[in-house]
Amino acid sequence: RAIHPTGIIYHDPLSPMIQHLKESTFAANHVFWKSWKILRSRYFSILGLCLSLFITSNTSGILAFYLQGFNPVLSAFMAFLFVVAYFGIQLTLFKFILRLIDRQERITLSETIPGTREMLRFFGGMFSVGLLVLLFYLMASVAGWPFIYWIGVDKVLQGTYIVSGLLMFYFLIRVAFYPFFIIDKHVGAFESIRMSIALTKGNVLKILVILAFFAILHLLYLYFNYLGYPVVSTVLSMLSSFFVVPLSSVVIAVAYRDMVRAYKPDETDG
Repeated sequence: RAIHPTGIIYHDPLSPMIQHLKESTFAANHVFWKSWKILRSRYFSILGLCLSLFITSNTSGILAFYLQGFNPVLSAFMAFLFVVAYFGIQLTLFKFILRLIDRQERITLSETIPGTREMLRFFGGMFSVGLLVLLFYLMASVAGWPFIYWIGVDKVLQGTYIVSGLLMFYFLIRVAFYPFFIIDKHVGAFESIRMSIALTKGNVLKILVILAFFAILHLLYLYFNYLGYPVVSTVLSMLSSFFVVPLSSVVIAVAYRDMVRAYKPDETDG
């Protein structure tokens, strides 16, 4: 039960699940091994969707370069199409991986393509997250304003950037799973953000371990590319494109599924 601002007591159907998600956890090593097995079983299918993301992203960049200053209406329309296509492929990839995790033998592309409602909810969630990130920045700016008279404008601005950056990064980790709830649980944008925040409670450090693993490989590529070792940087780039990117997509989906799979609604929940 929950109390509405008007004073009326009502039953929130999502409360039991959110409470369970707060208590969920996962083992990072288990997630990696399970993800590796899933990736091996349907490697080329997952790789194909990842390459589709790569092609869509680069094609949009090329077209944006050639269309700049040509026709602003056409440029805006093409940008809209590519944004919808990119995130549509991203959601398709996640839905496909979730089907693999659930061990569905026959998976067709048509059943993994997100519908219009799912896409609208996804962009609604993205817009909401953007507003909340902006709110964090404004709150950090307001909190730092009184210190201008003691330490100066420059130091306050630096502190604001650091504090707001850390808050934004932490918040983005907490809401990172909201697209999964939209395509898996078919909830709205706001409910998916609530569930993602509940899901990641107590799991932030483990998520950071996963992110650090993939970040290290990317940093190695940048390091050797900076030192001028083209062969090593090329090998790392190919490793990232054909292994790290597909594996990271599977890892995220497996971590999500492991944290919510144990949830069973009680008979009293409805």
